[in-house]
Amino acid sequence: MKKSMMFRSTLFFLIFISCTGVLTVRGGDPVRYGPGEKLHYNINFSFVPAGDAYLLVKRDTLDGKKVWHIKLWGRTSGLADVIYKVRDRYECYMDPFTQFPLKAIRDIHEGNYKRYNEVIFDHYARKDSSVVYSQTRGKVVVPKNIYDILTGFYYFREHYAGYSFRKRETVLIQTYFTDELWPLKIRYLGKDIVKVGKKEIRCLKFGPVTEVGRAFKKENDMSLWLTDDDNFLPVKIWINLKVGSFRINLADYKGLRYPVSAFISKE
Repeated sequence: MKKSMMFRSTLFFLIFISCTGVLTVRGGDPVRYGPGEKLHYNINFSFVPAGDAYLLVKRDTLDGKKVWHIKLWGRTSGLADVIYKVRDRYECYMDPFTQFPLKAIRDIHEGNYKRYNEVIFDHYARKDSSVVYSQTRGKVVVPKNIYDILTGFYYFREHYAGYSFRKRETVLIQTYFTDELWPLKIRYLGKDIVKVGKKEIRCLKFGPVTEVGRAFKKENDMSLWLTDDDNFLPVKIWINLKVGSFRINLADYKGLRYPVSAFISKE
């Protein structure tokens, strides 16, 4: 169970993030990201290569409606694959105009543990709330303008790129994840320089607030770095669990809406 929680935490925090208060709808297709964007990350456990994760955005249809299909998948490799094989997949079909989730899929294969669930989001049936329909939990009434974990991350990239954060300002977004409400909180910690390959890049550093007791000893057992440019691209994540630490680094990218202008040295 510890190993299962350990890897799920890694993949989960690859995709999460996002000002206190009620979030409002901003109509119109996103301008910070779009179909064709694909991100590749290397995952290391205590400096030992452990696997890879990918984030992809593409055009698709859902029930005859044009949508954007977001996919996150991760897998172990090498020795980690022999010790504890992982094949995890998260997907979301998003309305590109409202940026709300329409359908989310969670498909987990970790050792002998398997879990599959689909969740449908209804943002319009009720005026004061939204409704989700989970295969495993049934109908659940949730706060209005709820996000899943993937759209929550992309919402943050879309609306907070270029935002003037105050030191230790906390950002919050409500999501529905693993059949429960999951409030995500992130503290802004300041500007930093991160090495990506052989190059250095200007970043904004955040400290996601972690829950003490499950897998973490302290509420600051995680750090996240995003590029200080129009892409607001996550390039590095550090996670300190009770069983060891993960380092997740951007290995490759393509299909970005803007050039990565935060590189200190030229590409």
